[in-house]
Amino acid sequence: MNHLISAGALAGTGSSAVLERWGVFEVAVAGKTDGNPFTDYNVRGVFKHKNETVEAEGFYDGGGVYRVRCMPSFEGEYSYRVFGSCMEGAAEGAFTVAAPTPGNHGPVRVANTYHFAYEDGTPHVSLGTTCYVWTHQSQELQEKTLESLKNGPFNKIRFCVFPKHYVHNFHEPITYPYEGTPCDRSGLTADNFSYQAQYEGNDWDFSRFNPEHFRLIEKRIADLMEIGVEADIIVMHPYDCWGFSKMSPDEDDLYWNYVVNRFSAFRNVWWSLANEYDLMRAKTTADWERYAAIICRQDPYNHLRSIHNCRHFYDHSRPWVTHCSVQRQDIYLTVEMTGDWRERYRKPVVLDEICYEGDIEHGWGNISGQELVRRFWESACKGGYPGHGETFVRPDDVLWWSHGGELHGESPARIAFLRDILEQAPGAGLRYERPFFGGGGAAVPEGIFDAGSYYLYYMGLGRPSLKRFRFDSGASYRVEVIDTWNMTIEDAGIHSGAFTIPLPAREYMAIRLVRQ
Repeated sequence: MNHLISAGALAGTGSSAVLERWGVFEVAVAGKTDGNPFTDYNVRGVFKHKNETVEAEGFYDGGGVYRVRCMPSFEGEYSYRVFGSCMEGAAEGAFTVAAPTPGNHGPVRVANTYHFAYEDGTPHVSLGTTCYVWTHQSQELQEKTLESLKNGPFNKIRFCVFPKHYVHNFHEPITYPYEGTPCDRSGLTADNFSYQAQYEGNDWDFSRFNPEHFRLIEKRIADLMEIGVEADIIVMHPYDCWGFSKMSPDEDDLYWNYVVNRFSAFRNVWWSLANEYDLMRAKTTADWERYAAIICRQDPYNHLRSIHNCRHFYDHSRPWVTHCSVQRQDIYLTVEMTGDWRERYRKPVVLDEICYEGDIEHGWGNISGQELVRRFWESACKGGYPGHGETFVRPDDVLWWSHGGELHGESPARIAFLRDILEQAPGAGLRYERPFFGGGGAAVPEGIFDAGSYYLYYMGLGRPSLKRFRFDSGASYRVEVIDTWNMTIEDAGIHSGAFTIPLPAREYMAIRLVRQ
């Protein structure tokens, strides 16, 4: 009996025989359907190349089909063998991996302690955004979101596997993750909103997933991959009326295994264990450590891992945490703490929530575009990676921060301007220092280039009419005056020794010096 239904590239060149390096190769087999296929059977694959052997758990995808996926890390010939209790015998075969296509640099890794680079060594300047439940919206709205991302500055997006129950989020998602019936949320408004009131109306079977829900999400992960955007997947969150945040340990573990086995072969996946983990009071530190262990065990590709806070940081020094995912802890001190967090944890600092550009009633969502752009520049020059969000009141109640769609704010164009400047900087990331020429501080390349080769000085809320420099080394520098809000770069000439650069006495100015 031949169990092999299909074997080919799920995301890559599109050929069933050849796919690109870091693409997704999938083997689908027909298997047993009696009992509960999600819990009663397993499927596993071994994928071999002369330089690597990948062992991966598969998952049940409904309709009698089990799938196993592989992200090949090398070019050349691979063989595979798929087997498990779901089937009799094994499915075997081979496939060829070609060179990556332009724009495919592999998964993102930590580089140079505080920064990121793709697996091929290309620096990754992470400038992300948040659209919590964009994959739970109508297909038309999802396509608008993808178009906005394709044409925008963001190369990472945070979003949830579970639907969200919160203000501006009272309509039903297009799918649910489990078989069963949801509570009735009709009539809910911001005035009578409650997490708890609706729990008793749910009727879920937490041992049986709805594969369609996960297919829709993984399609969007693949779509993001094609446009060069990292998928920062939020596996759990507290904004829940359906009971997904209060499942038992066994139900949680089943869910975590399913999600990791299903999504880990996509090169653009990042794992965020939770959004605002400390609001999920039914979960303990032991629970979060157990979930982290599942990811470390089940993800063969060692994707980036983090956990996001509301009020209290998780212990980012834990060895499984690859980078700090930070929400501000103080009303006024946000990105100003970037350097302190770098020193404390000695890991990349990603500021995933530093308030959103918008005008809603909540303090976390009504800062100006100018203030958000200032925070982006401050954190980037201090060696961190800031995140965007947008929360404008809209007649259709579609807010980018949760639903996606179209961007309406002033910050995205300025963030694109910043991204260009950061990607032009030498090396893989910046750090903040008080340079020897005195006064203030500057962002410089992180320790891998000659000292004094490059400076990016951001003055933020200061508005000096001039800036004096003194270099005793005899080196010459091309000096540029950057207006970060008006997005202009003025060539101020080549200078050496002691010199003075006139400035417009305006906020949000920067100076770039590049040694000639």
